[in-house]
Amino acid sequence: MALATRTERQPSRTRTFWASTIGKKTVMAVSGLIMLGYLVAHMFGNLKIFFGPGEFNAYGHWLRTMGAPVLHHSWGLWLVRVVLLAAVIGHAVAAYQLSRRDIKARPSRYVHKRPRASYATRTMRWGGVILALFIVWHVLDLTTGTVHTGGFQEGHPYQNVVDTFSTWYGNVIYIVAMLAVGLHIRHGFWSAAQTLGVGSATRDRVLKTAANVLALALTAGFLSVPVAVMTEVVS
Repeated sequence: MALATRTERQPSRTRTFWASTIGKKTVMAVSGLIMLGYLVAHMFGNLKIFFGPGEFNAYGHWLRTMGAPVLHHSWGLWLVRVVLLAAVIGHAVAAYQLSRRDIKARPSRYVHKRPRASYATRTMRWGGVILALFIVWHVLDLTTGTVHTGGFQEGHPYQNVVDTFSTWYGNVIYIVAMLAVGLHIRHGFWSAAQTLGVGSATRDRVLKTAANVLALALTAGFLSVPVAVMTEVVS
């Protein structure tokens, strides 16, 4: 009976893993890589807008029929959304708890000033908040059409995108968010690789270079769409 009681009181391995700092960092790393994979695929999808409304609208239609006929209409898209939402929540919760843990571990005053962190590192926290707010706005704008201007057209993503980037505030919101994405990726990609144990003196340099290139490529790819609309390359 006593043995059973002691066994029941022992926390599960999953709970122990989540409670540890390395566990939270691992969750952040894995969820971050899931979101990174989504961003890469999303960027390539966005670039289809340069091939005209027919190509871009067909891509939007495919998103709702992917997996057919095995999956019902939109099931594949909702599966992606659920996985992405779980990754976002896991990433945000782990980041918040690690931040609180770090603050509690700090002494009230430092004898020596800590070395200044890179700009990307110092902006990771507020950058995450910006991205969270952007995701909400982006969904309400181009998925549900709740805050969309110009008359949201279901099944016509090309025109909806043009409408959004024909407004100054739509461009400002998107550009600020994509710059935050670039900074987040630049620091987060390298940190995730370190957490998952693929770092070394030589690999660190390679990973930092890869992080910089990836962040620049994604930022440029995403920003090319509003710039194209503003310059009427896409209209």
